[in-house]
Amino acid sequence: MKCMKIYVAGPYTGNTSEQIEENVRNAMEAGLKIWKKGHFPYIPHLTHWPDILSRELGIDMDWADYMRWHAPWVDDCDALFLLGESKGSLLELQRAIEENKLVFRSIDDIPEVSRSLTWADTHLE
Repeated sequence: MKCMKIYVAGPYTGNTSEQIEENVRNAMEAGLKIWKKGHFPYIPHLTHWPDILSRELGIDMDWADYMRWHAPWVDDCDALFLLGESKGSLLELQRAIEENKLVFRSIDDIPEVSRSLTWADTHLE
């Protein structure tokens, strides 16, 4: 199996800022584990920082805007990792299923592979 681009789908929102930060951390942790298995994770939770900045700048962004932001990445990925269920992650899961993408529900189910060389590898030392 070749290395894959894997979308990390899971809850972002929460009742408190601590819950949101925990959800972001959980997604980053999953992404790092996926990276260590030789794949390329896309972690949509990292838009946490633009979300904070958009409020500071008075740029109105809502849930639907973020779903639109992430939609092309779901389409572009080879697989989806379902970290947990939420309104958004279930929509992303449904899209991945419609597109016949691989779906993983456990990090242990994601195979380890040798990561393919990228253009960056050819330009690093």
